[in-house]
Amino acid sequence: MWGVIVNRFKQGFRTLSYPKEIPSFPKRFRGRPIIPTTETQFLIDKEKDPLGAVVLEKKPAIDMGKCLFNEDMKTVCSKGTLIYSQDHRMAVSKREDLIIQDEVRLATALNEKTRRIFGRSLKLREVCAGSCGGCDAEIQAMGNVVFDLSRFGIQFVASPRHADGLMITGPVTKNMELALRKTYEAVPQSKIVIAVGACAISGGPFQGGKEVHNGVEELIPVDLYIPGCPPHPLTILDGLLRLLGRLQNEKRI
Repeated sequence: MWGVIVNRFKQGFRTLSYPKEIPSFPKRFRGRPIIPTTETQFLIDKEKDPLGAVVLEKKPAIDMGKCLFNEDMKTVCSKGTLIYSQDHRMAVSKREDLIIQDEVRLATALNEKTRRIFGRSLKLREVCAGSCGGCDAEIQAMGNVVFDLSRFGIQFVASPRHADGLMITGPVTKNMELALRKTYEAVPQSKIVIAVGACAISGGPFQGGKEVHNGVEELIPVDLYIPGCPPHPLTILDGLLRLLGRLQNEKRI
């Protein structure tokens, strides 16, 4: 026991000062994707992008809800290599806002009435609806000493009847459909739904599969979309704080 206490003192203060200070990410970090080109003639290698993450409208755009944030995506575009920025902020309030060309419309706060109901806390029930476990691992990491989610008044609860909303991972397999619906119905009004990861948003690599749905939105309404495969804990935390009105207009409070 004493050894544990001594080691903690040696480690010092480890909790990030986020959101007052943004930590530096390693070069390998894959943040918000960017297509740095304005070329009118633009070709996409569909074989390298089977999910259709890169779309061609008036100019190239990328659907972050379908992007798996893998290295192969960098070679999809014929002109202007797709790159991953160091920007961890990607959570949005509307599905269409995940399709970006230049800037992303970050998540907006819930209406004042709903925020008043929640007060200064948010209780969430996490539902793994057929995920690989990657997104769930990142969600679990938010509770460690580095991110310390509870300091923001956000906690996970065991029962949906004690929750303000659901945080869902996975494409929603057919076997989990009924369980998800019943869990959603058990959450008291007013309630929110948060889709975490490419699978929960669009079905991810399982998109179009016979045994899965193409994400949560096919079954229940979604209030916050957090893209990634899996998303970084700070991407999830950023979305949650924006939803609660703690981060607005890029001013950190």
